[in-house]
Amino acid sequence: MAERTLDEQLTKYLTDAHSIEEQALAQLRGAPEAVGDPDLARIFEEHLVETEGHEQTVRALLEGRGEDVSKLKDLLMKVGGAGFLLFAKSQPDTPGKLVAHAYSYEHLEVGAYDLLRRVAERAGEDDVARAADEICAQEVAMGDRLAASFDRAAELSLEEVARDDLDTQLNAYLADAHAIEAQAIQLLEKGPELAGDPEIARLYSQHLAETREQQRLVEERLDARGGDPSTLKDTAMRAGALNWGMFLQIHPDTPGKLACFDYAFEHLEIAGYEQLRRVAERAGDQDTVAIAERILGEERAAAEKLFGTFDRAVEASLEAVGVR
Repeated sequence: MAERTLDEQLTKYLTDAHSIEEQALAQLRGAPEAVGDPDLARIFEEHLVETEGHEQTVRALLEGRGEDVSKLKDLLMKVGGAGFLLFAKSQPDTPGKLVAHAYSYEHLEVGAYDLLRRVAERAGEDDVARAADEICAQEVAMGDRLAASFDRAAELSLEEVARDDLDTQLNAYLADAHAIEAQAIQLLEKGPELAGDPEIARLYSQHLAETREQQRLVEERLDARGGDPSTLKDTAMRAGALNWGMFLQIHPDTPGKLACFDYAFEHLEIAGYEQLRRVAERAGDQDTVAIAERILGEERAAAEKLFGTFDRAVEASLEAVGVR
């Protein structure tokens, strides 16, 4: 593998950031209509304006470096954004799914811009570091706005659900949680060998054990309620994790990408358990509420610990591509 300079790697991170913004734009343009609520729609509309500014800023930084955006990568990311909306619309509780996935995506952007800032600082590129820091702050704020809307999203998702059907709906949310844990396990199983750093590898291994216990708790609760995990859904989620693993393995700067994607996935789980807790409260199932609250605490702690390793992840990524 040919070694890269720090300047070349910074350009690559900027190109990645531009691709992420293109996918964000594809999602945000369709989200207001998909979410079906004026208050939630306004959140997405306001962030669309911010995101258009982010895309322009990153494009200008690339052009200032004599580079053009990657047309193929941007096209793939746009298709991914459209697929995100199709997935959300296919769910009967679209507002909750849409908000959960948007919350996760905001944290993918937070991770990406934090990593970009760290690389820019190492390269002495103050303008890039400053832009990354400013955009990251806006992504954090959007994540906070989405978190503040969890109650409203859950309310909308259950709007059409009769009281007698709440138990069935709660079982469906538990099955979703089981499926997400199945994907988390698949991702975390690949973590130690791809981490590029012993401390980060240890963190993945520790959270893998925690995640297996979380899946056991969800499965046990679902069984106690007379439901069962959706085999088809779990299979699909595991296949998705396998594809992400293949994607990560073909990128030489895998340690940083893995940390970033895992950070976003932790927030997908956080949003999912926030919704599960609310549905369980509505159904009067305090045992499920307790499990959701326990797992929420563990996922938040895991996300915080992972974010604390980002400096090491950057070092491992730069070493992986031969930057000294």
